[in-house]
Amino acid sequence: MFLESALVTYYEEIRAALRDLLGRHETVDSGEFTPGVELPELTAAMREYLSVSGVTHAQMGHYRGKSLSLLDLTGNPATLTTKTFASLIIVARAVRYIQDTGERVTIVTPSSANKATAMRDAVLRAVTSGLVTAEQLNVVVVVPEGSVAKLRSSELFTDPRLRDRNPIAVYRGEQPGTVKTIARGLVDNDRDLMETERKTHLWYTLQLENYLAADVVRALAEAEHFPAAPDRPRLHAHAVSSAYGLLGHAYGRSILPESDRARTLPSRYFLVQHLGAPDMVLSLYNDGTVDEAHRPAYVLRPEDGLYAQEENPRFPAVTFDPYETLDPTFYTRNPPTSARMNEIIHTQGGGGIVVSLAECLQRYGQVRSLLSEAGVRLPANPTALREWSLTMAVVGVLNAIDRGLVDEDDIVVHGSGSYAVGDFDGLTVRDLHTVADAEALRHVVLDATVL
Repeated sequence: MFLESALVTYYEEIRAALRDLLGRHETVDSGEFTPGVELPELTAAMREYLSVSGVTHAQMGHYRGKSLSLLDLTGNPATLTTKTFASLIIVARAVRYIQDTGERVTIVTPSSANKATAMRDAVLRAVTSGLVTAEQLNVVVVVPEGSVAKLRSSELFTDPRLRDRNPIAVYRGEQPGTVKTIARGLVDNDRDLMETERKTHLWYTLQLENYLAADVVRALAEAEHFPAAPDRPRLHAHAVSSAYGLLGHAYGRSILPESDRARTLPSRYFLVQHLGAPDMVLSLYNDGTVDEAHRPAYVLRPEDGLYAQEENPRFPAVTFDPYETLDPTFYTRNPPTSARMNEIIHTQGGGGIVVSLAECLQRYGQVRSLLSEAGVRLPANPTALREWSLTMAVVGVLNAIDRGLVDEDDIVVHGSGSYAVGDFDGLTVRDLHTVADAEALRHVVLDATVL
């Protein structure tokens, strides 16, 4: 199944979801700027703007009697991640506000890299599609230094005027999550300054509902094109930091007509994380708490230099480092979404697992073969991979099957990101602005918003 433009196909459903999810919040005056919940009319320019929101569902084959398929959400060549969907809808709301009021909007986004890339691409698409001008809309992103290798060049960087208007700031401190504190601090401290001196509204977009509304397309496409068998539970597996995508799928199912929901069993969800940020899996199996004491104890094996453990099958059996960062995409600690995800999984079914780089390398050839059946190419050399999300998800599923942690025979892996060297032109820290705090970011934004 290939759906050419999911955001166009389900535009009215997304509109309704925005009104349902955010309508009540938008009527409360908290002093925080938001552009409202409405989207632009679906003109030819909007269709072109949304045209990169393709969705593909394809079979990957079978493993130990279980059917594996892929829901590929990475079709936008400018991002190669599912962040395209939410970013296009977020920017579209800003576009509608600008069209209605003539006022300027500056989007402020902390990110581990992929959301930054997708937001920048969405802003560029809005400008090149003629929906707004570069002077009316811009985006400022803040990323941790460890994620710079994942950033990519585009016209937003190669065009000097667009580069000045849409800066990338890099935080070089030890805690990647500090980028959220910096971005939030800028918006809280300098909102009035930017509105009076720069005549632009600062919009901090890191709100769960901004993402749920776009991710409903996962459930809507599934119900229409590849529904589960009526008596066969389906497991949805996803490499997650905060599980926005799975929560969006769950919400999408909740807004289906009752007749459609009744045709299949409730969806089950499976979380895949890495050792650098396993908090959602820890929370799921420890009554909502995240405590280092709940991690298994690893012992160094002198014979091969790997750390190993056998006490907890939901953690890697072997790893190069018990606290390794397999991919900096997944950097969120204690995500506020854990409680909601825990409730869904405990009610409907599912689970979670943590994977290591060593395990991903052990199974890399197998994963590469399975994904090739679904039309996804991984590089022959795993060191060329720059986005491990999809590989992590498949490895997590295979490990869980081997360890008897998965009861379901119908498993859909959500392909949220996969790209490698050669898929994009990269950037370096030398190309970008470095910031240590919100005050430093203010100077970057002041320069970017000169009238």
